[in-house]
Amino acid sequence: MLQPMSTVEFKILKQSQHSNARLGVLKTPHGEVETPTLVPVATQAVVKTLTSEEALVTKTQIIIANTFHLHLKPGENIVKQASGLHKFMNWTGPIMTDSAGFQVFSLGFGRDFKVGKILKHRPNNHHKEDFQIQLSLKTKIFKETNQPQNLKIVSEGVWFQSPLDGQKLFIGPKESVKIQEALGADIIFAFDECTPPQASREYTQKSLERTHSWAKTCLATKRSNQALFGIIQGGKFKDLRIDGARFIGSLPFDGFGIGGEFGDSKTTMSQMIKMAVKELPPQKPRHLLGIGHPEDILPIIKSGVDTFDCIAPTHYARHGTAFTSKGRLDLAQSRFLKDQKPLDPKCACSTCQNYSRSYICHLVKAKEITALRLLTFHNLYFFNTLTEKIRLKIKQGRV
Repeated sequence: MLQPMSTVEFKILKQSQHSNARLGVLKTPHGEVETPTLVPVATQAVVKTLTSEEALVTKTQIIIANTFHLHLKPGENIVKQASGLHKFMNWTGPIMTDSAGFQVFSLGFGRDFKVGKILKHRPNNHHKEDFQIQLSLKTKIFKETNQPQNLKIVSEGVWFQSPLDGQKLFIGPKESVKIQEALGADIIFAFDECTPPQASREYTQKSLERTHSWAKTCLATKRSNQALFGIIQGGKFKDLRIDGARFIGSLPFDGFGIGGEFGDSKTTMSQMIKMAVKELPPQKPRHLLGIGHPEDILPIIKSGVDTFDCIAPTHYARHGTAFTSKGRLDLAQSRFLKDQKPLDPKCACSTCQNYSRSYICHLVKAKEITALRLLTFHNLYFFNTLTEKIRLKIKQGRV
């Protein structure tokens, strides 16, 4: 199970006296990352609507690309022939790649039942009767089949149905590591299964056992000097989360991802993260997978998270929403057409310095793609500045 030496190093600069928050620096072959920090999502080797140069100006230090989607198109061999993701997308900073494990959820039970990682955020939960019917159906399916409709989970990995042409394709821990080695990111993740929030304890236990078996296979497969992070699962079950953290934490990973779901709401999220963190080697970096709205950032950092990725800043921008110090703005609303203020008067980004709410509202209503670029740039700058301020507070002993 020994793996090649990683070229990534992590150093803790300051540990908070008030919480689990800590200030650190992640050293990679493509530069240093000040932690804690947001890791913007670059699913298909692009931060959507922005060039790599523009993404860098938003104070983005490190990005995460999607192994599953890059495997589909253009294919890891194309990226490898271009000398890896950094050259391929002209990104000079560090890169992470996920393992394709999240797609086991998103293309499986998540797609079947239109559910996210946090159950209460499902799009139709205001229809109480419909919600209860679907919840009962899901519980029944978990008990009877334990398999989603559009993919098959086996002990060796997962059979997917390609969303491009419907063809079957197999990805397991060996395949995931080999794809990520070809993509050439600085940090890669072990293959895992992200379980749905309504999964039974029995299903979560079996899934956790698979994830642990896959973790060991990933370690045995890796031949590169990329940093390999193990992923902690266990769902909303306290003892399974602790078992997951203890097992993954005992293996020679370079860092750790905290994945999966946290139950019916975010109210217990910090506790769940703290439980996992407590069982992990303190000198290694911790990454939270797929969570990081503005209201989440301080709690997860105080829980002991060093890096976290989230689609919120880019996803909301593409739907016309700006995050500001006063809350969210829906720029599709006509009331903003007469509003000459910047998106956020407190923001120093180029969007806020040069464009009004009125103009951006006009672009959104006219369905001009420039609106998406301006909003994405602002949202990323806003998120990164928010995290930057938290780093300063940790340094000052205020968090």
